[in-house]
Amino acid sequence: MSTDHPFLIDLLSTPSPTGFEVQGQRKWANYVRSFADKVENDAYGSAWATLQGSNPKAPVIMLEAHADEIGYMVKHISKDGFLFVDRVGGSDVATARGRRVDILGDKGSVRGVIGNIAIHIRDREDEKVPKVHELWVDIGATSDGEVKKAGIRVGHPLVYADSVETLGKHRLIGRALDNRIGGYIITQTLARLAKAKTRPSSTVIGVNAVQEEIGGHGARMVAHRLMPAIAIVLDVTHATDTPDVNHRKHGEVKLASGPSLTHGSANHPEVTKRLMAVAEKAKIPLQHESSSRFTGTDTDVIFNQREGIPSALVSLPLRYMHSVVETCDLRDVEHIINLLCAFVQSIKPTDRFHIKL
Repeated sequence: MSTDHPFLIDLLSTPSPTGFEVQGQRKWANYVRSFADKVENDAYGSAWATLQGSNPKAPVIMLEAHADEIGYMVKHISKDGFLFVDRVGGSDVATARGRRVDILGDKGSVRGVIGNIAIHIRDREDEKVPKVHELWVDIGATSDGEVKKAGIRVGHPLVYADSVETLGKHRLIGRALDNRIGGYIITQTLARLAKAKTRPSSTVIGVNAVQEEIGGHGARMVAHRLMPAIAIVLDVTHATDTPDVNHRKHGEVKLASGPSLTHGSANHPEVTKRLMAVAEKAKIPLQHESSSRFTGTDTDVIFNQREGIPSALVSLPLRYMHSVVETCDLRDVEHIINLLCAFVQSIKPTDRFHIKL
């Protein structure tokens, strides 16, 4: 595998909660500058790297992923120095108690713990998942004044302190694989296309967008600005190959069985068809998912910009989404990089993905 593993670990380990993605975005932008023709960003921090194609008449291709991760935000600071929080994105409150967190304060990162009353002394009658306002964070302070001295105020974000590590021979676990690993895949795709003997006909724009976890705001802004001819969106999808997942309700997607291709709603049938043909020719395994109404990804806010952008969603199978032990298989990562490179190289100057009536 020729991927840049140290960069992947560094990017995944860099806190980038929704609305506060700048640390991760700087690392992403600095990395792609070494091989992209141009790197730019917008007012809210979405970044994109351009690889100029060999034919100006060829359709422009956008590869997009989102840079942000779920987390929490300081909502209230009590007089005795405890922090109460609100969710940023779809953080799973059921797994929150007893976890270490890093608060991104004015004076740098501050370690805290989400409190958990010992099982011996808490009231366990009718015990339920806590509501988010019932969580509190302990940073070792004894007053709100000490919290202020630590550089923390209402409005500061926090993320789980858990980072990333390998599991077995091929798997990676940690928080925020959703979806900084998508941004990583885009860097590796652009790097391989840049190093190829011949440039692809199409100009390729790799986008790492902000604020997907709260509605796809960054992707909407970027798509409206760039208006590519084709968009391939990268995200993660639920691997349903663990115990007690109902395949009738959630479909069947497995780790190490290749990327998942979504059909329906935002996904343009001709772009999807080309991805399938490219995968078959390159012997890249594919899995399939249905989307009858919406995808729940940035695809939903990209495809309908202006007169429409023919789009498709390619997903990395992921176990335990929105937890600190999100798990993927690096062989699937490699398959997606190969698929994207092959798709870009398949596009001819005359290709136009429009429904013929």
